[in-house]
Amino acid sequence: MSKKIAIIGAGFSSLSAACYLAKAGYEVDVFEKNDTVGGRARQLKKDGFTFDIGPTWYWMPDVFEKFFADFGKKPSDYYTLEKLSPAYQVYFGVNNSITIADNPQDIYDTFESIEKGSAKNLKKFLARAEKNYNIAIKNLVYRPGVSPLELVTPETIMNVGQFFGSISGRVRKLFKDRRLIQILEFPVLFLGAKPSDTPAFYSFMNYADFGLGTWYAKGGMYSVVQGMHRLAEELGVRFHTGVNVSKILTENGVAKGLRVNDSEHRADIVLSGADYHHSEQLLPPELRTYSENFWKRKTFAPSSLLFYVGFDKPLQNVEHHTLFFDTDFDEHARDIYDKPRWPDRPLFYASFPSKTDASTAPEGKEAAIFLIPLAPGLSDDHSTRKKYFEIILDRMEKLTGQSLHEHVLFSESFGVNDFINDYNSFKGNAYGMANTLLQTAFLRPKLKSPKTKKLYFTGQLTVPGPGVPPSLISGQLVSELITKYEKS
Repeated sequence: MSKKIAIIGAGFSSLSAACYLAKAGYEVDVFEKNDTVGGRARQLKKDGFTFDIGPTWYWMPDVFEKFFADFGKKPSDYYTLEKLSPAYQVYFGVNNSITIADNPQDIYDTFESIEKGSAKNLKKFLARAEKNYNIAIKNLVYRPGVSPLELVTPETIMNVGQFFGSISGRVRKLFKDRRLIQILEFPVLFLGAKPSDTPAFYSFMNYADFGLGTWYAKGGMYSVVQGMHRLAEELGVRFHTGVNVSKILTENGVAKGLRVNDSEHRADIVLSGADYHHSEQLLPPELRTYSENFWKRKTFAPSSLLFYVGFDKPLQNVEHHTLFFDTDFDEHARDIYDKPRWPDRPLFYASFPSKTDASTAPEGKEAAIFLIPLAPGLSDDHSTRKKYFEIILDRMEKLTGQSLHEHVLFSESFGVNDFINDYNSFKGNAYGMANTLLQTAFLRPKLKSPKTKKLYFTGQLTVPGPGVPPSLISGQLVSELITKYEKS
C-alpha cells in the first residue's frame, strides 16, 4: 500500500515536489488556501485583460526543460515559449535608455558603443559567469543543503575566491559607466540581496540573462503553473483549493497529517511548501526548529508593491520588460536593506505582456504590470499605494514622452499586506530569504525538519533559494530526501 503525503500550498515548489513524489509511487494530496493553484504565481483577469500576479520573468529555460524531461515530457507539451527580442529595455533618464538584445554579440556591441573596451571585459566577465553557471547547475543547486561538504568539489575548490568577493566589486573592476554597472548588477536582485552582499559566484545570473536569454510563455507565467498542475494530475495528484490548513497534526514528535478547515486529514508524511516561518507556527512550540529571533535576524528578499493596469491605448517607447533606473540605485537599496522605509525615489520595473501576446489585452489596449521593490514589514495602506502609483506614472510619462493618466481604464494593486494575507508571508516578503554568503546552501533552513519526524519543507526560504527555477529544484530536492529517508 502506497504511503500518503499531504502537501501544504500549491506554489511552484509544491507542484514540483508533488510531481516527483507521485512518480515515486506516493499518494499525494495538495492543500491550497487560495481558490487557484500557483501560490505567488497566480493570475488576475479583468475586463478582457490578463495579468500574472507574481513572477513575470522566464529565465534559465534549461531548468524547466530538465523538470519536464524527468517525466518524459517537454515544456512544449504544456505551453508555448517565445524568446523575447529585445530581452528588455532600461531607462536611466529622458532620452537615455539602453536596450538589451537577445544574443551576446549584439550586447557586446551595445556595451562597446557606450564604453570603449567594455566588450572585451564583458566577454571575460561572461566567460566566468558561464563557468559559474555550469558549476552551480551541475554541481551545487541540486544538492539538498544537508552538509557543508556539499560545497566542496574540485570545481568549487578551484574557484573558492568567487564565494568571497562580491558581484558589485567584480563588476566595478571591469566597468566604469554607471549604466553598464547597473545592468550587470540587476540580475542578482532576483536572489534577493544587494549586489554588494551577493558573492561573485552568483554572476551565473548574468549568464542566465545574456547567455540563455529572456523568454515568454504564451499566456504568461501562469501557463507554466497550469502545465505543471496538469502534469501533476496526470500523475495522480489530488488538489484541494480554497481550504485552510490550521495545524500540522503530531503525535510524540511525529507528523501525522493536517487539520484542514474543521476536519483532520491523516498522512504518513507532511510536506509544507508554504512560508517556512508560517509552517512552523502550525506546530507545537517545542517542535519548532527556528525561533522568532532567528527569522528576525535573517536577511529577507524584498517585498513589492505591484500594480495591474489596463490602458485604453498601446503604449509607446517601451518593451515587453522595461526597467526604470532613472533614480539612485544605492539609495533605493538602502531604503530596503539598511534603514527600511518607503523610498522617496523608487526604481521600478514594468511588464507589458500585450507587446508580445495579444491575448493579454483587448485589441487596441495595453496590459501593464508595475513593480516597486520594498523593504519587508513596511506599513501598507491605500493612500500610500495611491501616492506611489502617481509617482511611477508621472515618471514614466516624462521618460517615455507620452500621456498616461487619462488613459488608465483601471488599476489593481498588491502589496505587503496582501503577501501576508494571501501567502502567510513573513513580514510580507515577496521572494523568500536572500542568497547572501551566510544564507547559502547548508546555512539555509533545512528541507527535513530537525525536530519533527516525517515533516519536510520546500520553497524559497529553504534550499536552494528564491526564484522560480530554484523553486522547481527545491521540489525535486525535497522529494529525493523523502524517498531516501521514508522508504520503510
